[in-house]
Parts: sequence; C-alpha cells; structure tokens
Amino acid sequence: MSRKKGSSMHFFLLFLIILVAIWSLIKPEEGYMVLLMEVFPSVFVLLFLISRYNKFRLTTVSYAIITLLAILTFIGGHYSYSNVPLFTWIKDYFDLQRNNYDRFGHFLKGLMVIVIIEILLRKTALYKSKTTNFIALCITLSIGAFYEIIEWASTKIGKEGKATKDFLGMQGDIWDAQWDMTCLLVGSILSLFFIKILYKGLEKLK
Repeated sequence: MSRKKGSSMHFFLLFLIILVAIWSLIKPEEGYMVLLMEVFPSVFVLLFLISRYNKFRLTTVSYAIITLLAILTFIGGHYSYSNVPLFTWIKDYFDLQRNNYDRFGHFLKGLMVIVIIEILLRKTALYKSKTTNFIALCITLSIGAFYEIIEWASTKIGKEGKATKDFLGMQGDIWDAQWDMTCLLVGSILSLFFIKILYKGLEKLK
C-alpha cells in the first residue's frame, strides 16, 4: 500500500471514529459524567496520535486496531459498559448473571499487543523475536493493570456515587478486576498468533 493510499485509509478510520464519537454524545444513557470517565483515555490517546501523525506514522493494521478499540469505548461510554443492549440481550437469552460487554472489550483490548510490538520495533533496538513479543505482552498487561488501579482509585476519591458505580461496571462481581485482566491476557496471547500480518506491514515501510 502506497503512502498516499495509506493516508486516505487513515483519514477514513479517523472519520469513522468521529462519527461514533458524535453519536455517543447524543443523550448518553447514564449521563455525561459516566461518558467522560469511560472515553477520556481513548480521547487522550487519539489526540496524541493525531499530533504525532506527520512525525511518527503507524501502519494501517495498528490504526485499524486503535479505531476498533476507540469505537468499543465510545459505545461503552454511551450506554455504560453494563448496559450495552446487544450484550443485555445475550445475558437475557442465555440466562447469564451479568452483561459481559466489559469482558468482551477487555478481550479485544488484547489487540493492543500488536500496536505495542510495532512501536517497540520502530522506536527501540529490539528486533523480531519471541522476547520482543513477551515484552509487548508485559506492557499490555501493565497498561490493563494500571487502568484497573485507576478504577479502584475512583472509589476512594470523593463520593462513591452512581457515576462511579457505572464507571466500574462490576455488576456485583468482587472478582471483576481479575476477570478483566484474564480476558486481556487471553486476548493478547491470541493476538500474537496474527503478528505476522504486522511484520509484513512493517517490511513495506522499509
């Protein structure tokens, strides 16, 4: 893929994110506070990537992953993770105990390991190896753990009101953080099986 075609695809992905972001702002189910708490990390990352686009451009594979994860976040922010309609229907249909959209989201966040590998290969002295994959896996899990700490800290700062409970999305499960990290781990390991796709994309940049 040429640089020009790649740029066109990147702008299309950004346009898609903007459309979903605008939709998420239209009467969010649990209010704007929950929406802000859920989408702030994604918005911060997106703004950073946009500001660095001309100086450090990722592959289309990585931008597609970031787009998917951003959209998942905006959907979760609009409804709150525990009330996404599709997964509420799945919960009722299969007689489950909880809405598992958050678990699904953490599983897909395992795709972040691919983006992190690209950054490591292009910005450090590391090269393609199982060691690089393992380091990227550790970084991915560290990011996930840091987010879980932020969620825990939100219950300790200020009052534990409805917005905080909706943000946490524990749905009465005291092992929610552990399940989230497990889903992230499984998603990351499975993502590593598709790492050859990224390697091919990086070879084209050389």
